[in-house]
Amino acid sequence: MAADKPAADKDADPLGAASDGSPELRALHEALAQLLAPVARLAVARGLPYAAAQEMLKRAFVEAASAAHPGLAEHRKVSRIATTTGINRREVTRLTAPAPQRGGPAAPRRPPRSAAGEVYAHWRTHPGWRDVAGQPRVLPRLGPAPSFEALAQDITRDVHPRSLLDELCRLGLARLDEAADTVALQGDAFVPSGDRVRMLGFLGENVGDHLRAAVDNVLASGRPPHLEQALFAEGLSAASLEALRPLLREQWAALRQALVPALEARIAADAAADAADPAAQGPRSRVRLGLYAYQEVPGTPQAPGDPNAPRGPVRARRSSARRQGPAAKDPKK
Repeated sequence: MAADKPAADKDADPLGAASDGSPELRALHEALAQLLAPVARLAVARGLPYAAAQEMLKRAFVEAASAAHPGLAEHRKVSRIATTTGINRREVTRLTAPAPQRGGPAAPRRPPRSAAGEVYAHWRTHPGWRDVAGQPRVLPRLGPAPSFEALAQDITRDVHPRSLLDELCRLGLARLDEAADTVALQGDAFVPSGDRVRMLGFLGENVGDHLRAAVDNVLASGRPPHLEQALFAEGLSAASLEALRPLLREQWAALRQALVPALEARIAADAAADAADPAAQGPRSRVRLGLYAYQEVPGTPQAPGDPNAPRGPVRARRSSARRQGPAAKDPKK
């Protein structure tokens, strides 16, 4: 068995090759720098040391390399992963060992999806729980539908309606009028107020799936498999940015109003088909659909780039495996 290569010179610049490489390699380095800058900002802001982030990145590299070589014989796996990633064999051996042999605890399991979040989404979007103006109804706390008790039991019977109500109130998403014994929604999105743990969960899940979609599109050999488009504009004043906020919220509300009932209908139809013919049941997929907006204002941290770049008109950017770099024109509907 060949010995590991000696470690590279600590003074060497591992990114130096990018300046002499192909345009695609330079673009890859620039894209990764854009991705890592906000990750580093979050880690620093929350006190996560570099060593911990490095361990997670190293483990992700090993897992990606292992997935890239399926069916590889066990005795060849370490060498192949080390060659693919540049991580030395000793570290690869440690990271590919069964969980009890590793130096740290196993990764935590993903928390179950919030029943309170499902109640909130159903209440806000389902026609049966909205008034004639299309707004979520103020519901009596108890009694037959339409009541909060009936709404909660529509979603789950594993959690008591009062517990779901208390959780929605804790998150600032609902308000209980004790005098009238009624419940009303507050806010226009399921974003827990002050709940950093769940906010970080949303960050990982939403941005994680967005990034997976973008990476799939870049790596695809044919037509990009995921819809992933954005509009970009420069030269906007703070007043203009503020004026755009209501329009963005209206667009998201319309998108959500159209999609949630359609998704619920498809889930119900698939469940009915499975019940009618269990033998014909195929694999089930998941989907995440969203809308985001980001604006830079003077004095906020910026992603790497040329601060003196000329301002340009609004344009649409399309993520495509075949087209990177110059922005594409907004496609006509």
